[in-house]
Amino acid sequence: MAALGILASSSAPAFAACPMELAVYGERDGVAEINFTPTLNRAVVTNTFRMLLDDVVLDGIVMWTAVEPRPNGMLMYKCPQGDVTGAELAICTVWQGVIYTSDDQGNIDLLPAEGADAPAKLIFPDLGHSLERSAAFGEDGFSKVPWDVFALKGCQE
Repeated sequence: MAALGILASSSAPAFAACPMELAVYGERDGVAEINFTPTLNRAVVTNTFRMLLDDVVLDGIVMWTAVEPRPNGMLMYKCPQGDVTGAELAICTVWQGVIYTSDDQGNIDLLPAEGADAPAKLIFPDLGHSLERSAAFGEDGFSKVPWDVFALKGCQE
């Protein structure tokens, strides 16, 4: 019986502790992938990532809010480089919201900052609906929208 338990646990993907800034996530239908990257000591941004859909790259950042601490994520499409105004940022933002995490037991938490171990799953509430209504969707962008939940699938080296 003990051998069966070892066999069952070895068939599930196991990742050594992967730091959040190197984590790679995929969603259940294979429509999108998320690759986290180091933020390079930015003062306000706690996480940086890219979401890949078809041949479209969405740039993502996370900033923790001050009043009620929450990881506020933003996905952007074709934003101008350098200093941008709030109005310019609003135009190119295709999703914004709190990013939640889940472990394999279903416990919900908030996205950790860099340096912490990457959680098993990420939850981007209302992601599919927001992306479907964005300028990145359609003829000149991506053709399918992802589900709101992404599972850890690897760690970059």
